[in-house]
Order: sequence, then C-alpha cells, then structure tokens
Amino acid sequence: MSIDFNKTLLCSALVALFSVSSAQAATSADLAKLGNELTPFGAEKAANANGSIPAWDGGLTQAPSGWQPGHGDPYGADKPLYSIDAKNLAQYQAQLPAGQVALIKTYPGYRLDVYPTHRSCTFPTEVAQRTKEFAAQSKIGSDGWSLEQAAGASIPFPVPQNGIEVMWNYKLRYMGMGRRAQVSMLMREKGGALTELKQWAHEYYPYNDPAVKSPADTGDFEAKMLYDVLSPASRAGEMYLVHGYLDKPQDSWIYFPGQRRVRRAPSFAYDNPIAGTDSLYFVDQMNMFTGALDRYDFKLVGKKEMVMPYNSYKLIDKSNKFEDLIGQDYLNRDVQRYEQHRVWVVEATVKADKRHSFAKRVFYIDEDSWALLHVDMYDAKGNLWRAQEGSIWANPQTQSCTGFEYSMYDLVARRYLVDGFTQEGEVLDITAGIEGRVSDKMFNANELRRRGER
Repeated sequence: MSIDFNKTLLCSALVALFSVSSAQAATSADLAKLGNELTPFGAEKAANANGSIPAWDGGLTQAPSGWQPGHGDPYGADKPLYSIDAKNLAQYQAQLPAGQVALIKTYPGYRLDVYPTHRSCTFPTEVAQRTKEFAAQSKIGSDGWSLEQAAGASIPFPVPQNGIEVMWNYKLRYMGMGRRAQVSMLMREKGGALTELKQWAHEYYPYNDPAVKSPADTGDFEAKMLYDVLSPASRAGEMYLVHGYLDKPQDSWIYFPGQRRVRRAPSFAYDNPIAGTDSLYFVDQMNMFTGALDRYDFKLVGKKEMVMPYNSYKLIDKSNKFEDLIGQDYLNRDVQRYEQHRVWVVEATVKADKRHSFAKRVFYIDEDSWALLHVDMYDAKGNLWRAQEGSIWANPQTQSCTGFEYSMYDLVARRYLVDGFTQEGEVLDITAGIEGRVSDKMFNANELRRRGER
C-alpha cells in the first residue's frame, strides 16, 4: 500500500492544531478560584495532604535586614531533612525527574539535600490584579503555538488547559522590566582545567510592562538580550544582540571588535550549538529554554509533587569561588538546596513535519512562580541524553522570583557546563529595568555598533 507522505504530514499537523485550538478554555468558574482556592497566580493555595508542602501565605515580600542578591540567605538556619543518593534512591525515585535519577546512578557521591519547603515566590499586587482582569482574554494563535492575545504584567493562563498555555506562562512570567549582571559560563575540560566565558548580560522584558495590552504593543517581542564578552582575552569585546519574538524564531547580531562591524548571525536558534561549548549546549537551552515553540507538540501531563531545586541562596552567594563550585563531574552538592514542591509537567515531542536534535523534552515548571526548574532531553531513539536544572530564589526587591544560574549535564559525553553564574561577578542588578539602567533603546544593531566603537 502506498502512502502519500505530504498528506500524512498535513493530517498530522491538522490533528495537532485541532487538539490545541479546540481545547476548552478556562471558564469563569475556574478564574473565580484565583485568590480563593488558588493563589492569585494559579497555584494551589492549600498545603498538600501530609503537610510537606505548606500552604501559600503570600511569599517572601520583605527581605531580612542587610540582605541583597548574592549576600545572605533568609533560610540559612534550615537543616536538611534528608538526602537522596544511590543508597536510598528507590525510596524517592518517584519524586525525581529522570535526569536526576540518572545522575545519581551515574556519579558516585552525587546527592540531593532536601530542606524544609518554603513557598517564597510571589508577584506584585498589580500582577495579581491584572491576571484576574485579563486572563479570560488570553488566547493562543490559530497556528497552535504563538501568542495571539495576552496583557502585559500578568499571568496569561493562570488556570492552564493544555501544555502550550503552561509554556507561555513560563515565558511571560513577571521578573521586572529587565535585569543586568556579570555572568559566567563555565566547564571543565577533560584534563580538569576550568574554562570561563565571562560576559555582561543585559536582559529586557517588554511584556512585563503594565502598559502592554496586547502583543502588538511590544512589536511582538518577548525579550531582548545583549551580551558583552569580558573574558577570555581572545574574545573580549565581542557582543551579541538577541531579539526574541512571540510568533517566530529569534534574530541575532554579532559585533566583532577586530573587524569593527556588526554582522547578522545566520542562525541563532533551536539546536544550533553555542560557540565554545564543544557542542554540549544548544541555543534553545539558554535560560533553560528560549525561542519559538513551533517545533514541538506540548502535552500537559499534569501536576506532581516533586523534589526540585529551590531557594538557591547558598548557591548564588558571592562568597563562593568557581574553582570550589565546579567539580569534575558535577556541581558542588553542598551548595545545592532542594525542596518538595508542586510542578506542572509538560511533555514536548517534535512535530511530524519538524526536526530537532531533542526528539522529546520533559519540562518541570513551578506552580508558584511559573519558573522552569528542570528539563529532561531525549534523543530520536528515546534515550535520555541531557538533563538541565535551574535555580530559583525570591527577590523582595521586585516581589518576584529570580533565576540566573543553571547547569546542563550531557549523560552521553559525561560532561557538563553551567551558565548564568554570578558568584564572582561584580554586579547582580535585578531592578535594572524598573530603575532605568536597562531600557528598550539599548537593544538594536546601531547601539551595538556604537558600544563597540566608543
């Protein structure tokens, strides 16, 4: 029997599109739960059955005396409740992503220290109000993945009905208008030497502006990012400008100091490897996941109680030194904090008419902050290939939760790298967008050229 391949692809695409576009939207009764059974942002307000996850009480809205990002830990007096390692893995395996299970099995000494759970994450009162006011208007485009309608400074789908809505909640979660920091990407060479790429990172989030009523108000931008390389000396002065969109893959530009010119990058999206990482790191793994959602179908598996990285104040503390943090096989376990939290689980599989090196991804997204805390990535044969975990910590300065730091483990190459590490950087400025140190005018090719020539 012959098969018309083009018709098969078309039918597959139509089925996938229909399944998203025809999914039942959140009802008025669903949205009425916001601020009652649910937090104003869509999480379950109540504690879990055994009390290991407490009720949400508004989050960490006041910083302890003397605290600032990278200095101090509001929960520093806590002691681990238990640790998960190879000896007791069977007892806790159901509460762990596949990637964490694989890491425990692969590397002797790898463990997870589990602390008391603090539901520290919150958002500003205005975000709560706007979520309640505008959530009913939020809408996915007819292509099944792009954002057709959503208001800024809100959670677009606080009561999500499908996986694509959860992903947009992650992508548009409120983090302030912008931030800047000196960040490092680090990896161990096979001989043990530590390599570092240090950059100024400037990030701007136009959708966190309360003036935004629809995607058109941002020019269909999701985010704008500018990276200015500080070291190594061989790359100092390079700059990278990235524009992320709501309805298409990102654009990017590169400034090369030796040529004193700006070039449009031919392809800076999806699974294109990032320079200098030995192909261990793809573009769309930046910030845990970035870029267009068009190559996958996103299935909402549901919500689970799982052990996740959380309240990572010890990790980000500026008393840490990279040489002590970055072990040969894995990140120093003494600075990692894990807690039990509810997370949304979304399974992404590559569409029949698309391609990606990761045939499947599984995303674990925090219910309180909508932050992406862990990703498992599989190859075309269904084998677990990579595991990536993020960090999260409440920042009372912006009334939101922040995550710069993340680590990516390649389970096949037996290597890993970390990115967004701020511990040895001079600046960690989370309020830059609110206070005008990061603004929209910085993120264009002409500004890139001007910065390079000054």
